[in-house]
Amino acid sequence: MNTRAPGTPGALDLDKLYAARLQAARARPYLATALFALHVVESPRVPTMAVDRHWRCYVSPGFVERTPEEELAAVWVHEVSHLLRDHHGRSERVARQRGLTGPGERLRMNIAADCEINDDAFGDGLVRPEGAVVPSLLKLHSGQLMEDYLRQFRLGPLTQDIVWLDCGSGADGLERAWDLGPDGAHGLSAQERDAVRFRVAEGIKARPGDSPEGWQRWAEDAFHPPQPWRELLGAAIRSAATGPGAGQDYTYGRPSRRSAAVPGAVLPSLRRRPPRVSVVIDTSGSVSDAELGSALLEVAAITRSVGGRRDLVTVLTCDAAARVVHPLCRAEGIPLVGGGGTDLRSGFTAALRARPRPDVVVALTDGQTPWPDRRPPCRTVVGLFPRQHARRPQYEDDPDYEPDTPPDWARVVEIG
Repeated sequence: MNTRAPGTPGALDLDKLYAARLQAARARPYLATALFALHVVESPRVPTMAVDRHWRCYVSPGFVERTPEEELAAVWVHEVSHLLRDHHGRSERVARQRGLTGPGERLRMNIAADCEINDDAFGDGLVRPEGAVVPSLLKLHSGQLMEDYLRQFRLGPLTQDIVWLDCGSGADGLERAWDLGPDGAHGLSAQERDAVRFRVAEGIKARPGDSPEGWQRWAEDAFHPPQPWRELLGAAIRSAATGPGAGQDYTYGRPSRRSAAVPGAVLPSLRRRPPRVSVVIDTSGSVSDAELGSALLEVAAITRSVGGRRDLVTVLTCDAAARVVHPLCRAEGIPLVGGGGTDLRSGFTAALRARPRPDVVVALTDGQTPWPDRRPPCRTVVGLFPRQHARRPQYEDDPDYEPDTPPDWARVVEIG
């Protein structure tokens, strides 16, 4: 950090910068723990302010000098929001899943992440900084996630005035020349970063009326961090989707190289898309309310595993009979109707009748059900709620009923 006295040409005005941070903490008290966890690093190479995944905040002295204090307060909130919402990790996952490479795609990720933050960031004590990117600038709707925004715009006339935008590797996952890296000074460990997120989530949950709806949803997810079974479930879905024919389609957008062997004809090439997933949720009487709540969390995790494509995920509930197939909007909006006996065979039948047909079927169940006699024509993953007893008389009125174990053709992951 620069130690030159204030007033020296090119010096970072720490008094102004820290006064702005205090103003930000007063305007958004639930973010105070995160704001004061950031370590400031002076860097004239940074266009404005930027963060890395290790919770360092790189600051341009010139930017601080020319920016009003009230706007600096909003920038503090903006930058720390990138880290709390794990935009660096999410951007890396999206880049892998969608094959996004190059500086242009990283700029799009930064813009999409800014839209997620800025749609409800300002007001109530925070002014909107000059040049702040909001969804309306790109003619998009508010209240969506970075992954959703990323699909809805391309670089062009609407973005030509924000090509300077760079919130750092903490926003898009790509290391910058100014980053100190994992071994640099004053970075937070993974445990310390998780502790900060949890403290912020606690503050939001304690006084939900003081924070926007987007932050309340974030806090709810923060209290249910990724667990080993969720990682296994995501891995099982990805594995199921990589089988021959799964998630594949033909396109004329990129003609096949074999077209050269057929003069006068253009052949389509085979491209891989994220898989379509149909989720069957067991809502029978043997499944507890807590397990149904966990099932909704798994639906959200499944959506993330296909790159956030809600249009590729459908959900249906099933006890002894299958209910309506719902396209996914938000997991909390899925009606969990049921309460009777269990027969997931009807759920599998309904899922496979959907058009277009799913590439993967995921059944979230306690296992107290008969299973289809034949392997479905797509990959199958079973998320199994654990039971203390192998034998439970839950199927209709037969006290001697003993459920079958999931069939060999299904990939089974125990949840919880």
